[in-house]
Amino acid sequence: MRKTVSKFLSVGLCLFALSAAHAQDANWQKVDEILGRKAAVSGDVHRYGFPRSDLSVTLDGVTIKPALALGGWIAFKPAHGGVMVMGDLVLLESEINPVMLKMIANGIEITAVHNHLLRASPATFYMHVAGHGDPLKLALAIHEALALSNTPLTVSSTASPPPAIELDMAQLDQIIGAKGQANSGVYQFNVTRRDPITEKGMQLSPVGPMGVAISINFQPTGNGKAAITGDFVLTSDEVNPVITALRTHGIDVTAIHSHMLNEQPRLFFLHFWANDDAIKLANGLRAALDKTASTKS
Repeated sequence: MRKTVSKFLSVGLCLFALSAAHAQDANWQKVDEILGRKAAVSGDVHRYGFPRSDLSVTLDGVTIKPALALGGWIAFKPAHGGVMVMGDLVLLESEINPVMLKMIANGIEITAVHNHLLRASPATFYMHVAGHGDPLKLALAIHEALALSNTPLTVSSTASPPPAIELDMAQLDQIIGAKGQANSGVYQFNVTRRDPITEKGMQLSPVGPMGVAISINFQPTGNGKAAITGDFVLTSDEVNPVITALRTHGIDVTAIHSHMLNEQPRLFFLHFWANDDAIKLANGLRAALDKTASTKS
């Protein structure tokens, strides 16, 4: 009996290894071509950005840069039977149902549809998707669905240089407890959680490519001020302590919801917004981070 069990385990492990190797050896250049852009590669994850650079969205007098709150994405990770794909797409209200119907027709799951911001004009919504299988078929399915929106499907080769980040980035790094990165005029942080996170039994990267890191973005608005938004990735017992910390420091809580269906532990995503002195806001965010099981450098 033990030999039989051992044999089946060995066969299963070999099949998983072959499947993962097949995904890693996938024709990523072809996936790039289908999706109209090069992936950002982090470990075994290929992540594709779909910023809504076609939109002009304002909130409380701030024109939102795509990197602040309009940066849709799709990420591929090797998995048994091919790859698993997860993503967060930015859509206008009129685009939600056409994109959703095409996703469903092509075998892509819809795991959430919701807002991240309040009072924005035009209103934007965020569709979270998931799938599993052959990377080329998944890429084609995603491309066909996004083609029913006005999401730019090609990348301009004449992009202008990004504006300078007129904030004290070193002090922000020190307060947040992580090293930020400048991206198209926005200063971004990914703060990892200490606990392992799985989706359908698959280990997700703790850093950020699969959307399970705490995301904090600063967009300079002049005179040391910044608009901030992003999302806290929280377990149930952390939700209300984080709400209290943010509201105590004058930071609006704009949404609380799930992004996935089968993750362990169960996670909630809390979105926020403020436009004020950047250092003041960073201290408020630090107070909220202290209520989470997150890392600090």
